Amino acid sequence: MRETLKGVQDIFDERGPTDATETFARLWSITQEIMVKIEARFELTRDPSTENLESYRGEAEYPAGRLAGYSGPEMDWLVHSWIGNPPLGFTNMHVTAWLGPHISVPHLGIAWGTLPDLWFYIDFNPRSDLMVDTEALDRYWGPLNEEFLELRADEGLAPFTSKALYVRQALSEVAICFTTPGRTHDEARLNQVSELAHRRVDRWLQWVDEAETVPLERRERLAADDLTRRRNIAERDPANVMGERFFGPEMTDRLVRALWGGDRILPRPN
Repeated sequence: MRETLKGVQDIFDERGPTDATETFARLWSITQEIMVKIEARFELTRDPSTENLESYRGEAEYPAGRLAGYSGPEMDWLVHSWIGNPPLGFTNMHVTAWLGPHISVPHLGIAWGTLPDLWFYIDFNPRSDLMVDTEALDRYWGPLNEEFLELRADEGLAPFTSKALYVRQALSEVAICFTTPGRTHDEARLNQVSELAHRRVDRWLQWVDEAETVPLERRERLAADDLTRRRNIAERDPANVMGERFFGPEMTDRLVRALWGGDRILPRPN
């Protein structure tokens, strides 16, 4: 299947109102399963800056959303969120976990939703230049190469290629980033997404358990780089235009800040 080169808003506008409530419910349940695994491994506290984002909405039942940000001794910033209008077809969900600088294991990035076509992204965000740090490349991303190639060969999946240069730069070479054009609900595909996500989360948790400690003198630089990456990803996401469409620029700015922890109250881990 040919790759998808259109922007999120273009796909949404072209398809028109298409009820994606069923797919949204299934995808949100998978994020909750993943959160159970993460919460069992890490000590997490919800940041007070996100408590009043537990449930927000427009003038009617939809559009609506929920955003929760967490941190802890080993977790710099973790977001579990959704935003959208399921009856009209657009939804977006996140489980993004940014580790503290005590270890240099890649961060976990999961985002998916409906355009109304099913769209899903699963990746590990690097914390070094992989053109130079080939040890990290081989260790963390190398074992995923065959699976990535198999997914690219799947004719039912269309690779999602963002028009935004920065977004393409932010993806690893084995990032799972696909759409299923013309399908608002496909149970087999949703099962595949669940299996892929759980498999990668389990792998990531094992890396965390096996990680070596980063020397103290390197942690400040690593933490600063992590924050820059996280802020850039949140602020330069072209899909932010959908937030502005549903909730206006002021609320969207607040949500974007919450995604990178711009209003956080709890301290960052050492």
